[in-house]
Amino acid sequence: MANDPGWGNRNNEGPPDLDEVLRQFSRKLNGLFGRGGGGNQPETENRMVAILPVIGLIALIWFATGFYIVDQGSRGVVLRFGEHVETTTPGPRWHMPYPIESVTVVNMEQVRTIEVGYRSAEGGAGRSKELRESLMLTDDENIIDLQFAVQYNLKNVEDTLFNNRSTEESVRGIAETAIREIVGKSKMDFALYEGREEIAVRAKKLMQDILDRYSSGINVVSVTMQNAQPPEQVQAAFDDAVKAGQDLERQKNEGQAYANDVIPKARGTASRLLEEAAGYKLRVENEAKGNASRFEQVLTQYQRAPEVTRQRLYLDAQEQILSNVSKVVVDQKGGNSLLYLPLDKLMSLTGTNPSTNSSTSPSGVMPSTLLPEPDNSQRTRDAFRSRDRESR
Repeated sequence: MANDPGWGNRNNEGPPDLDEVLRQFSRKLNGLFGRGGGGNQPETENRMVAILPVIGLIALIWFATGFYIVDQGSRGVVLRFGEHVETTTPGPRWHMPYPIESVTVVNMEQVRTIEVGYRSAEGGAGRSKELRESLMLTDDENIIDLQFAVQYNLKNVEDTLFNNRSTEESVRGIAETAIREIVGKSKMDFALYEGREEIAVRAKKLMQDILDRYSSGINVVSVTMQNAQPPEQVQAAFDDAVKAGQDLERQKNEGQAYANDVIPKARGTASRLLEEAAGYKLRVENEAKGNASRFEQVLTQYQRAPEVTRQRLYLDAQEQILSNVSKVVVDQKGGNSLLYLPLDKLMSLTGTNPSTNSSTSPSGVMPSTLLPEPDNSQRTRDAFRSRDRESR
């Protein structure tokens, strides 16, 4: 059309006639393949001989475009006019060239990563928050900022290609739905501290269930918690609360340590007191039994000889009493002058026990120099008479 000599003359007359253009194109095509009404036949055959190698080369190139290679861990999906006809395994393969058939090679083992709540910058220089995805409400009506990453691969290439419009967005939406459901049923402290690993495990299971329900052909490899913290607006108050909780735990631990130190000591002291009380009880009982036995023996002797027994009991009592006192009795009848000396203190300084010196005397009085006063003798005789009267 551009070589038509009359084309430039029609600029002022409007566009060319479509039928005329088609007729000219038909004539040129017939002339090329020797179908024209006139011309030289050998010239036409020469043209055909020259065009056939070109056509064969084009056909060979077109045929060669149907070869493709499926790598290990990948699958080839062959479409014929947009309809799925087969899925090829790894190795060299051939399909009918375009536009009859087309093939899409999908890597099944490649691990892909979806970031929820944040986006990493190119080159790993940093990350930016996506608050619309990361802010979540817990069961105790608190808001936390939760960021996590999901790694997945493909387990069914047909489901992945034909049941998902956008695989990445589908995984991100399902991951966000699953994590929000789990966090919404958990307490804030559980989601921030001890329950992070458990939340990741439960989120992975729930995501896989949802993806299988939709026949997405996606396999969730792992769910990794990147960050979990309160919103920035309340971070300072939350840090104070955490510090107070840590102080509470520290004081509890200190109190427990003090209790562990005091309680065993108190139990030991109580056990010792119980043992001492048991020993004291046994000693008192034995002493009481011994005293009772001795009293019965004395009673038997008293019944046989009352006078002698009374005298003996009286002398034993006096010996016991006088052996525990430091009184000294001096006889004045032997001389005119009387010298008073602190004999009790002298005896205490020299370490002399009056009971040892008076052991020869049943009344506790020194026999040669120390004698009882007449008044004391009179009181002793009166006591004997009163005892005799009582016995009668």
